[in-house]
Amino acid sequence: MDEAFFTATAAWLTEAGLAGASEADVLSGFCRRCVAAGLPLGRTNIFADTLHPVHEGRLYQWDHGAAELRLLEYGRTDPAVLAAAGASPAEMEAAERWRRSSFYRLLQTGEPLLRRRLNEAAADEFSMLADLRAAGMTDYVAMICRFAAEGIIGDMDGVYMAWATAAAEGFSDQEIAALQRLAPSLALSFKTAALQRMTRTLMETYLGRDAGQRVLSGRIVRGITERIDAVIWFSDLRGFTRITDAAPEQVIPLLNDYADVIVSAIHEHGGDVVKLIGDGVLAIFTAADRERACAAALAAAIAARKEVAELKGRRAAAGQAVTDMYLGLHVGEVFYGNVGSHERLDFTVIGPAVNEASRIAAMCRSVDQPLLVSAAFAAVGDIRCRLASVGRFALRGVSHSQELFALDLDA
Repeated sequence: MDEAFFTATAAWLTEAGLAGASEADVLSGFCRRCVAAGLPLGRTNIFADTLHPVHEGRLYQWDHGAAELRLLEYGRTDPAVLAAAGASPAEMEAAERWRRSSFYRLLQTGEPLLRRRLNEAAADEFSMLADLRAAGMTDYVAMICRFAAEGIIGDMDGVYMAWATAAAEGFSDQEIAALQRLAPSLALSFKTAALQRMTRTLMETYLGRDAGQRVLSGRIVRGITERIDAVIWFSDLRGFTRITDAAPEQVIPLLNDYADVIVSAIHEHGGDVVKLIGDGVLAIFTAADRERACAAALAAAIAARKEVAELKGRRAAAGQAVTDMYLGLHVGEVFYGNVGSHERLDFTVIGPAVNEASRIAAMCRSVDQPLLVSAAFAAVGDIRCRLASVGRFALRGVSHSQELFALDLDA
């Protein structure tokens, strides 16, 4: 490996970072170039913590000769956090594997590099060495490219790398020195890719999938909204205040469990959750035509009711608080975009149709129905044949009374 190789590889890593390459593309492209230059890489692991509501980080594994990389998303590794969250035995075991890893040793000692020959004596020292030896690897090197304090993002304090070779003589000192020289450029490109993915994940997690993508595309000017035709979904939970007063310690787990099944049903049928409002969910379904949007929303409603019923059974069996979902569906034109102050914006939907959907959901209690839809929704396509009228009602804050419909289970 000559200077031209180092210069070309560093330039490629810079270009990949600027071009928005993924972590997988950065790692696979880097490893291919190293092997072509004579570095005897057999397996490479690279990972970093991330900002994600469920996963603590991502690990990518490259194997020489494999068609594609292996991706592993790992959970929390802090024993106190896991214990407080009631982690499963499998989650506790995964955290214990982390504490037996070479990277944990590097973090504890502050050393820049750890190397082990993969012989019988070293196989049990760290959690991954036995697997590497079984895969035919002979030598192992681990290193961490740490970030300065200002560069830490959440728990992402560095990029962790491990290199293994199947060469009979292992790595030479010159090859290890080459990996050390290239590691900072690889870490920077990998971090750039990770931050791009994390930004997208955070936007979609906190704003919703569609709104997150719109914000990332630059639609962030205050007061700029778009008129769209959409189905508006407004749901909440029955007796939530009573549950809050009677068992406040169960409120957050209950909200999480019910949000899991309701939001999943919305997403699986093409809807976008705009906002979680306490125990309420505001979502929209858009499509090229109303009939498709209404059909998708009704399918999501039926799926959500089924999932909620199954969740109630599981929670009741565990002695936990249970409740039901009330849901109102309406269709109409809404304003979709940025509303707020110069310092704090909200990407949301507003308009009379949103208010009506909220009032329709509130009527579920009065007529003892879990699902109500508006006359405008019922009039779309052949949906009316699946619905039954429950009468006309005056909705609070709405100027005219409206006929509401419930799902006809016999249709």
